[in-house]
Amino acid sequence: MSALRRKLGDEYQVVSTSASGGGLPPPRSAPRGKRQRFVDKNGRCNVQHGNLGGETSRYLSDLFTTLVDLKWRWNLFIFILTYTVAWLFMASMWWVIAYMRGDLNKAHDDSYTPCVANVYNFPSAFLFFIETEATIGYGYRYITDKCPEGIILFLFQSILGSIVDAFLIGCMFIKMSQPKKRAETLMFSEHAAISMRDGKLTLMFRVGNLRNSHMVSAQIRCKLLKSRQTPEGEFLPLDQLELDVGFSTGADQLFLVSPLTICHVIDSKSPFYDLSQRSIHTEQFEIVVILEGIVETTGMTCQARTSYTEDEVLWGHRFFPVISLEEGFFKVDYSQFHATFEVPTPPYSVKEQEEMLLMSSPLIPPAVSNSKERNSSVECLDGLDEVGTKLPSKLQKITGRDDFPKKLLRMSSTTSEKAYSMGDLPMKLQRISSVPGNSEEKLGSKTTKMMSDPMSQSVAELPPKLQKLSGGGGRMEGNLPPKLRKMNSDRFT
Repeated sequence: MSALRRKLGDEYQVVSTSASGGGLPPPRSAPRGKRQRFVDKNGRCNVQHGNLGGETSRYLSDLFTTLVDLKWRWNLFIFILTYTVAWLFMASMWWVIAYMRGDLNKAHDDSYTPCVANVYNFPSAFLFFIETEATIGYGYRYITDKCPEGIILFLFQSILGSIVDAFLIGCMFIKMSQPKKRAETLMFSEHAAISMRDGKLTLMFRVGNLRNSHMVSAQIRCKLLKSRQTPEGEFLPLDQLELDVGFSTGADQLFLVSPLTICHVIDSKSPFYDLSQRSIHTEQFEIVVILEGIVETTGMTCQARTSYTEDEVLWGHRFFPVISLEEGFFKVDYSQFHATFEVPTPPYSVKEQEEMLLMSSPLIPPAVSNSKERNSSVECLDGLDEVGTKLPSKLQKITGRDDFPKKLLRMSSTTSEKAYSMGDLPMKLQRISSVPGNSEEKLGSKTTKMMSDPMSQSVAELPPKLQKLSGGGGRMEGNLPPKLRKMNSDRFT
């Protein structure tokens, strides 16, 4: 365990390990039957086409592709059968010409010139065809100039033989050099893993190239096959959904020199948004992985495929590192290519994690506290109105208009609300707002001006004696008679 921790680092808490050869995969809650796969692990698609009817004639229209797609045993059978039938047919034509001219009966007559010398029967006619077709030319059997029909048959034999050779040999060459054989040296991990990477829940699998030759313009794609039912009631048995493996960032373009770990980040846009460790045992899905690239040696496009069912996705696992630095090169240990180890991973889905995060940190809207302050200011305003109604008529007239205290309290409540909102601002904004000459001083000057205007209007409305006592618009409290001064003091206390 200590050696494993030194290899992986202290930040990984290894709970248990599992490898394809040395260990067993983590136990499942309940064993399942054999899962019907859409794509096998070797990339073969389990699809059979039936009830084609009259559409089978389309295969003959593309005969070359049909022969290439056939299995090897059928290719060899057609190859041998085509050459055998062609040779027997052409040998029969030479024998028919010799028979119609009577060359078979006069073969030993030295004074007679046959169409083909030394052709006595069908085996000798077959040997003459083989010598001509294979350009062996032993020299014992040869065509003469006394047989124009033989010359025409010789030309037809040469053209037909070239066509058959080009078709069958070309078919066998393409069959042997198919790029799908290059896919045999591209490896995929036996299991996929789900664990945390860079703080996000991520689906991961591994891909590797066993050859030193590169895959040019290698690109990888993932499809999720899952049955679902539409809101209209239509059942889709194999609905295909795209899994993002880095289309926006370019991570799907691979430089496949050493084994790479392909990642799909599970977020709100992912089909696995509500997938958890508990629900993965009840889900049924299949992840199809498609790797495409150009073979460097032949220039042909190659495609490798594999798939992962829900039983092959390990929750809370991560792949072993396989690359180590040696003297002057990097070494890849393919014995650990399929091996995984268990790491601490939350068992909840991304959707559940986001809901728990919202529940654990609720936000209190500031409008609640503001409404409380507004209510208190309104209550104060109402209390002041009651006090104003108890004053004598002269003092009510001195104070000016009836709505003056209300305006004053509204301005004060606005100032308190603004002070409350300033307290909610960050420290930098509070410092900026506290600089002299800002909006608070302007607001104070406006308030003072508004307070002075009603007072000046009320002084203008006083009798001449009181105007003289007020000192020409200054503060009049010091010049009021003792009775009025006492009534003012009683009012504000």
